[in-house]
Amino acid sequence: MDSTVLKSVKGTKDFMPPEQMQRNWIRRTLEEVFEAYGCKPLETPTLQYYELLASKYGGGEEILKEVYRLRDQGERELALRYDLTVPLAKVVGMNPEMRLPFKRYEIGKVFRDGPVKTGRLREFIQCDVDIIGTSSMLAEAELISMAFAAFAKLGLEVYIEVNNRKLLSGVLQELGVPGERAADVMLSLDKLAKIGVEGVQGDLRERQVEEPLVAAITSFLQKGALALDALAQQFSSELVQQGVQELQQLFAYLRGAGVTGEVRFSPFLARGLGIYTGTVYEIFLQDQSITSSIGSGGRYDEIIGRFLGDGREYPAVGISFGLDVILAALSLRAESARPAADVLVIPLATEELSLGLANRLRADGLRVELELAGRKLKKALDYANKEGIAYVLIYGENEVNSGQVVARDMREGSEQTVPLGLVSSWLGERI
Repeated sequence: MDSTVLKSVKGTKDFMPPEQMQRNWIRRTLEEVFEAYGCKPLETPTLQYYELLASKYGGGEEILKEVYRLRDQGERELALRYDLTVPLAKVVGMNPEMRLPFKRYEIGKVFRDGPVKTGRLREFIQCDVDIIGTSSMLAEAELISMAFAAFAKLGLEVYIEVNNRKLLSGVLQELGVPGERAADVMLSLDKLAKIGVEGVQGDLRERQVEEPLVAAITSFLQKGALALDALAQQFSSELVQQGVQELQQLFAYLRGAGVTGEVRFSPFLARGLGIYTGTVYEIFLQDQSITSSIGSGGRYDEIIGRFLGDGREYPAVGISFGLDVILAALSLRAESARPAADVLVIPLATEELSLGLANRLRADGLRVELELAGRKLKKALDYANKEGIAYVLIYGENEVNSGQVVARDMREGSEQTVPLGLVSSWLGERI
């Protein structure tokens, strides 16, 4: 084979065992948490009809530029899915008898033929949870509670910023921002924490926002009354009040449920401008070792109904976890690597009996590797050390005759003999 083709397609990569072990563990951990919250697994095809993905209420023109298109042998126009939301809408439309609310999770690959940079590949995994069929803020509270539970199990401390699109849109309306200018203003305000009031001023002017609007927005920001209660007192429109009430209800649910994670009100958080209709949220690491968000979501009450065009309403709220950025966060921790096995069984002329021992330990839930290459003891121990395997069991004829096994702690370099019948519990206490 020509060596020029022995390379990965641009925007893709091979995940070698150490990294893939971590990815698998993250995925299993998220799945356990999702199912603990009553979410049902769903798997949709990677291949979709292009017409479905190109729908007016799909991803929009910017994403369509990045869609991988292809034809099958029947000349049908197909595409690789670019997210998990459009396929979810298709499933809802194809199953009108579905009981609502429908709580689903899906973890799967999506594809976008866009720019390649650090942390952004063209083939990547999305981990999504969506609740379809309820307008209650209890759904948002449950997703936020679930997010804190998931990151606690992953060993990451996070905080969550929340806002409400109704609140933000209402504030801009009362400041005199016309609808066609709202997106530009939201994008500028979203940068306030990074660039300050003067920076927002300059950004608005670069977007050619009219000077009277720049002055009104600047005056509002300089007053500094950006707490939720202050905004509720300052702006009286129905849209603002509705947004405030929804956020207050969300915070009340979280307090009542005993959710102790830090939730911050962020009045200018703006994401998914063409999608979200109510609550929006982003998840960040407390230690700021990675500054980009590691999860996000919000309420999108109108998209599925418009997408399907069947006259029904499908209030919906979702959250997405970034598997690759979670992996990056864990990789910054020295203890993050997970070996493929916790125990290596080394047979010394006892191959059949050692395989039986390994199988008994596996049946007890331990991750066990059996030395298969016939290496001498010193080389087998060296292999275990390089692979990060914590415990080695040495099983030779002397151990068979005495009914014991030699257990070596590779981290401490210590050894002791353990009765064969107790070796599983001995290991279980230490792993």
